[in-house]
Amino acid sequence: MDHSNHHHKLPTMPAGTISSPASLAHDHHRHLVRSQQRKQLHAFWANQLREINQTTDFKNHSLPLARIKKIMKADEDVRMISAEAPVIFAKACEMFILELTLRSWINTDENKRRTLQKNDIAAAISRTDVFDFLVDIIPRDELKEEGLGVTESAAVPFVGFGAAEAPP
Repeated sequence: MDHSNHHHKLPTMPAGTISSPASLAHDHHRHLVRSQQRKQLHAFWANQLREINQTTDFKNHSLPLARIKKIMKADEDVRMISAEAPVIFAKACEMFILELTLRSWINTDENKRRTLQKNDIAAAISRTDVFDFLVDIIPRDELKEEGLGVTESAAVPFVGFGAAEAPP
């Protein structure tokens, strides 16, 4: 049987490295898990976009508009706030919380746990470039606890709006 046209390539190893079948199986499993995580994130953003496009009643909010308005007014340069602005912020905050939760849950699942912990949130933040602005608020012990010397290959790319992989 000619295998020259076989489309699935095995991971390449540096010269002189011997890879066991178990190691190759582990690499393949990790690739499948990352692929599934990307699918979850794509589904999340597709659902968010669909929900936004179908929204006709903007009066229902998951987050309290009065609290959002109070936070907005904490900036001394803000004088007037239109009625629509807190509504948009509420939706943006909701989407932010939902995505960070999903990415945190992915870490919980990877560690075969059923309870999301603060170190899962730290892992999600450290693995996602767009969350870099939050890195300074992650307690150092949380990053050490999970051994988050996260490599590029371990990170799941951000698939939010504006990214190359954004939903149609």
